[in-house]
Amino acid sequence: MFGANLRTLAESYPSISELSRQLRINRTQFNRYLSGESFPRPDVLARICDFFSVDARVLLEPVGQFGKTEGPAETAFLGAFMGPSELRVPPEYFPSGFYAFSRASFVDKSLFVRGLVFVSRDGQNTFLRGFEPKSGMALQGMPTHSRGREFRGFIMQLEDGVSATVSRVGGLTASFNYLSRVPSYDNNFWLGYVARTVREETNASRVTRLVYEHLGRDTSKVLKAARSTGFCDLNDLPPFHRRLLQPDTPFR
Repeated sequence: MFGANLRTLAESYPSISELSRQLRINRTQFNRYLSGESFPRPDVLARICDFFSVDARVLLEPVGQFGKTEGPAETAFLGAFMGPSELRVPPEYFPSGFYAFSRASFVDKSLFVRGLVFVSRDGQNTFLRGFEPKSGMALQGMPTHSRGREFRGFIMQLEDGVSATVSRVGGLTASFNYLSRVPSYDNNFWLGYVARTVREETNASRVTRLVYEHLGRDTSKVLKAARSTGFCDLNDLPPFHRRLLQPDTPFR
């Protein structure tokens, strides 16, 4: 590994002879280091590390990985629980495209919220992106510009559905979503709940039922849903959304 790293570090220097002179190392000996036939003494190794601004990881890790860190799901500790196989959500299980969603309002129990999210894939990962309605943000005294309203998250496959861990920029707020497909004519509805990460309040809820309707990339459906996002009354919800949300039945 050291020889391979040294060859990588030396690539930006046109002359090995000049590089070995700058390092104050005999050219023949330096070639042995490059080929992996020999290993430098500790003082010579320290000189090489100082010259190239690297540390002792040059002995064990490829220099191209210096500065890179594993995400939590990539570690040995979580890999079998939240690793690639769990984060790989088959498209037929939860398709990409636009989704219209409905839920009860967290801040006003007499109102409901309609919204729109976009689900996309990048390699084996499935992501979610959307924007909070301006009216909801203003009601809570929060910024209404697009950056402040945007939320993003990742989707994970579960035994009987999917979960989405979602956050606004800077971790300002976050939520956990669970969804499971329900029988419907086009097989395009999911029902579950959303829990938000806020302190308990006597006049507000933190968990409520959630309905997702897959719209795909049908422009007319997406635009129609986009025009109806924000706060609404119960009777303004699409009939099947209203039926699935069961507003008169306590959430358990």
